[in-house]
Amino acid sequence: MKIIKNRNTTGRPAKKTDEKKNYKMTVKMASDEYDALKAKAHEAGINQSEYTRQCIQASIVKQRITPELMNYIRQLSGMANNINQIAHKANAAGYMGVHKHCLFLNGKLDDVISKIEDDC
Repeated sequence: MKIIKNRNTTGRPAKKTDEKKNYKMTVKMASDEYDALKAKAHEAGINQSEYTRQCIQASIVKQRITPELMNYIRQLSGMANNINQIAHKANAAGYMGVHKHCLFLNGKLDDVISKIEDDC
């Protein structure tokens, strides 16, 4: 076995471990989606992989609606229905008869809306 002492070291320097691309991902696309990706990457002047990486870095993912938030929205919808019924009663019987009930529901609506705002 021969040992090469004067090895050529003028090649490309090794990348640092944080610069290496260690993971490969396969994505299935329809023809129109793939054509759009190719066109956008070409327009940006970069290859498709780099375009996809930049899209991932710049994207913002919104959280799904939690069951708790969905419950608040359902309550809000029910309260809106109740207010509609109060409006019908107020038109039929006069406003003074339903004034207290309307104030109570307004307070409940404010509570639900503040809970929804806290979750978002």
